[in-house]
Amino acid sequence: MRTQKIGLLGGSFNPAHDGHRQISLAALRLLNLDQIWWLVSPQNPLKSSEGMAEFEDRMMAAEKIAHHPKIHISDFEARIGEQRTARTIAALKVTYPQHKFVWLMGADNMIQLPAWQQWQQIMEMVPIAIFNRPGYTYKALNGKVASMYRKSRVLNTLHGDYRRQLAELPPPAWAFLPETAFNLSSTQIRNYHDSVGNTCS
Repeated sequence: MRTQKIGLLGGSFNPAHDGHRQISLAALRLLNLDQIWWLVSPQNPLKSSEGMAEFEDRMMAAEKIAHHPKIHISDFEARIGEQRTARTIAALKVTYPQHKFVWLMGADNMIQLPAWQQWQQIMEMVPIAIFNRPGYTYKALNGKVASMYRKSRVLNTLHGDYRRQLAELPPPAWAFLPETAFNLSSTQIRNYHDSVGNTCS
């Protein structure tokens, strides 16, 4: 299999929504990637299992939402019995040594990253692309992660968009994508459906 540049979008996808799809399409274009893999987690260790849909249901819903030949819905974490991002990335790099991976996350997750297990190891294992999220951007770009890895930031310059080379760069390397400003989250969607259900009942 030839080398491909692959964006990794991890999460519970509870539920998957168009924001995930739009982020993926933006990553394909802005980062010059070949594929996006949605890594559907059996259970996010930082989130409660209450209200979590069945894994198979979340996988099927993600397939319907993605609906794109370059977006692949993956059960990799379930197959290896892992929920921790650092270990998942390490396993992916061993399983697919021919590929170049980029981790995709929103500005809100960049703020939360220091709470993740072995978060600095994540920064050192793969390049990372940060997506703009209204209300989180300033705090993310002035937070602990951005401060510690300020010299590793890849910037768009007058001489070219070097973010398109992000997948090729040795980590640590991260880029912020201001063109992407999605304010939709799975939590908002769940809350909306809950409120509609309560109103109709």
